[in-house]
Amino acid sequence: MNHVPSKDDLLQAHERIKSFVHQTSVMTSASIDAIAGCQIFFKCENFQKIGAFKARGAMNAVLSLSEEQRAKGVATHSSGNHAQALARAAKIMGVPSYIVMPTTAPEIKKKGVRAFGGIITECEPTLAAREATLAKVVAQTGAAEIHPFNNYDVIAGQATAAIELFDAAGELDFVLTPVGGGGLLSGTLLAAKYFSPRTKVIAGEPEGADDTFRSMKSGKIETSQANSVADGLLTSLGDKTFPLIKEMVSGVITVSDKEIIKAMRLIWERVKIIVEPSCAVPLAAVLKDKEKFSGKRIGIILTGGNVDLERAFQLFDSIEK
Repeated sequence: MNHVPSKDDLLQAHERIKSFVHQTSVMTSASIDAIAGCQIFFKCENFQKIGAFKARGAMNAVLSLSEEQRAKGVATHSSGNHAQALARAAKIMGVPSYIVMPTTAPEIKKKGVRAFGGIITECEPTLAAREATLAKVVAQTGAAEIHPFNNYDVIAGQATAAIELFDAAGELDFVLTPVGGGGLLSGTLLAAKYFSPRTKVIAGEPEGADDTFRSMKSGKIETSQANSVADGLLTSLGDKTFPLIKEMVSGVITVSDKEIIKAMRLIWERVKIIVEPSCAVPLAAVLKDKEKFSGKRIGIILTGGNVDLERAFQLFDSIEK
């Protein structure tokens, strides 16, 4: 797809991928509602195939390729969840997948990629290194590149999570997603525009990787400092995601790593589900700005649950000291 997805494109994406992904649960927690002072509906994409919403966009993108385009396989760079999602989609379609991953990517995510037959090439943990390494891999293999977020087919696939959230929860005052490269946020913005136009969409972002917040202020794409426990959000926006976000997002709330870890622990303890740090950023944003959300109906997309448990317990310990 070489255009901003239309309402029909989102509906077609939802139909295209429905037999390959879960329609995940929407959960609530009376105790978290009491703490936050609003009613929150959690769209649990941590229950999704590969443990993250990325299964949606990757599946839609691979299915949208022609047989000729995907014959030599697919390739991407990713810190983890898109990597696993693309490897899984490639395996389903019977083609190879070539995944460039930073050396700092969590081991649990590397294991997930290998389990689906993905061929990993590691690189330095910078965007420049990821892009350069991927270019070499594509040149050597002839694989079709599926960008983790700067791809309209990926964006349309990610939008299906919000479509399902609106169907399950009814009219919402706000929907919050985390933002890294902006694929989920862009898809959510389009889903709200087409299916729930009164709903405002807000992004949660780590203070240590606040490039979206700064990009909104400067009017141009700013680079990420990539310094946060939220390892899935350490990329900068793309030339397809930034214009959508700039035009439609209702705000970006930045939160500290301590606030992220506290929100993550709250979800573990009160909702009784495992989520990764990136996933907890929107709840941290709601808790940081309670006045804004007081008494409102809030949707939060819980993006994934692929967390190293030992690392998670270390993070929980760190906020108690």
